Amino acid sequence: MLILDITHDCYKFVRALDAKQFRQVMSAVLGLMHNPEPHDAAALTNSPYRRVDCGEYRIIYYVDGEVLRVPLIGKRNDDEVYKKQLPENLSRKGCAPIIEEPREVI
Repeated sequence: MLILDITHDCYKFVRALDAKQFRQVMSAVLGLMHNPEPHDAAALTNSPYRRVDCGEYRIIYYVDGEVLRVPLIGKRNDDEVYKKQLPENLSRKGCAPIIEEPREVI
C-alpha cells in the first residue's frame, strides 16, 4: 500500500464537499493507494501525471516511489482542474510534508 501525500489545496477542496461527494472522492483516493493504476485511469499527455474520474470530480495524481501524490482535485465538467498549475518539480513541490522518521517529543 502506498503512502498518501495530498496538497493543502486538495485537502481544503475535499473538506468543502457535501458528505456524499466527500465519500466518493476520498473512497477513490484511498482506492488509488491500493491500486494506483485502475482500469479507468488515464495518463495525461506528455506528463507523468495520471487522472481518474470520480462522479463529477477529477483527481490528478502520480506515484513517486512508495508515495501517492495528489496535487489537484477539481470539477470534471468544466476542465477547470487543468487550468490550475501543476508542480514542475515532481519530487516534493506543492505537497504536504511527510514525516519520514519519528521525531522526539520533549
